Amino acid sequence: MFLDTRPKVPVHVAQTDETFPCAHDESLLQGMLRLGRKGIPVGCVNGGCGVCKVHILEGQTHPLGPVSRAHVSAEEETQGFTLACRVAPVTAIRLEVTGKFEKPFRKGFAATANA
Repeated sequence: MFLDTRPKVPVHVAQTDETFPCAHDESLLQGMLRLGRKGIPVGCVNGGCGVCKVHILEGQTHPLGPVSRAHVSAEEETQGFTLACRVAPVTAIRLEVTGKFEKPFRKGFAATANA
């Protein structure tokens, strides 16, 4: 059995009022999944679908990779929006989930349905 001794900080999900520990070198989404918790919607887990979009209300994160501009604009990013699968916590985090499960499937579907 592997004992995870990495230093962790608390991540609080506003909608569910749940807090889970997350290591500085893992994404907010992976920290949640590692513990079998729920609260942040899970999609592709690599930044392509936008399902795990969150608004960081308090705390600081650092990027683990690029954030898709199809899901988070540069302006949104400056306001604290990001994808939970692409950032890791630097300090304690309080976030609000903004992603929606239907979002990645909406683009293009309506255009072809109405054609």
